[in-house]
Amino acid sequence: MSGLFEHGLVIGKFYPPHAGHHFLIRSAASSCRRVTVVVMAADVESIPLSARVSWLREAYAEQPHVGITGVVDNIPVDYADAEVWDGHVALMREGIAAGQNHGVAVDAVFSSEGYGQELARRFDAADVRLDAPRGTFPVSGTAVRRDPTAHWLELDAGVRAWFAKRVVVIGAESTGTTTLSQDLAAALRMRGGLHAVTGWVGEYGRELTAAKLAAARGRAARAGQPEPTVFDLEWTDDDFVDVVIRQTADEDRWARLGGPVLVCDTDALATTVWQERYMGRTTAEVAQIAAELPPRALYILTGDADVPFHDDGLRDGEHLRGWMTQRFRDVLAAGDTPWIEVGGDRDKRLRSAMEAVDALLDEGWRLADPLG
Repeated sequence: MSGLFEHGLVIGKFYPPHAGHHFLIRSAASSCRRVTVVVMAADVESIPLSARVSWLREAYAEQPHVGITGVVDNIPVDYADAEVWDGHVALMREGIAAGQNHGVAVDAVFSSEGYGQELARRFDAADVRLDAPRGTFPVSGTAVRRDPTAHWLELDAGVRAWFAKRVVVIGAESTGTTTLSQDLAAALRMRGGLHAVTGWVGEYGRELTAAKLAAARGRAARAGQPEPTVFDLEWTDDDFVDVVIRQTADEDRWARLGGPVLVCDTDALATTVWQERYMGRTTAEVAQIAAELPPRALYILTGDADVPFHDDGLRDGEHLRGWMTQRFRDVLAAGDTPWIEVGGDRDKRLRSAMEAVDALLDEGWRLADPLG
């Protein structure tokens, strides 16, 4: 272990973390007995401090000598102002004090920026400068914010999941939500490139219905009773809690695996309406989970007027399709997420959905500039 620094420091906005940041942290981790990474985020920036800290902690979970802390830094940058420097460095020291390596003097500062020399001087530490011209990893936070898709593979799974534009298809029973969501995901995959790995999240509620019906039929057969149908199933509030938890977990898993667009066949917000339909109201627990979902880029509502009801053995709400469609309209209109309603035949619905998704991609991500 001779030749190692005792305590290395890496600071940055990590807005967002990318391959260049990881090169810096890995270099510090291999050169120091312990490392503190201080994430410094301003309130005006679009990615929360907590998300950046969480992503880095996940990335270095198997390197216990690397500690990740975060501080809110709303002080503008001015490298020529000593008082501004004092303010930033004081916040860095707060971050170090809050971390696992508090009390151990910093003896090396790792950076790839020109400020590294002055920062190292202020910590009375060695100035370890890496890849200043960005030759090893030609990427920057500015470039990623401008066009995440151009640097998609240089981002960790959690970061990609945050950037993924989540498009959710919702609608009443037998209005073509599953068909449209699958068609949309398939059409995006056909474009190739990053879109070739477009994720599709199925409807867990339908899976649960099939499981409940199979279990009910098994119990009935064992007892010598008539075979039950979907109309005989009993639903509880706990079932809907199970649905929103599982649906959200599946969504998050696919967001980490896929491309810039994630297509979802329903979500927890839609489940609030389904719970209202079956139980007469939405419970606080289900509503809370729906309120804490990652941002949706777009909702697509499938209208009920152009699709005949098809009884596949798992459906029981033909008489409520109109009511549910209107309830979905009301819920979507009350929210802040853009939404469209599609109708017509299968091809027309897909064209409408693709046009809306293309508009999302053309719009980009529009992240706020970092505090300068």
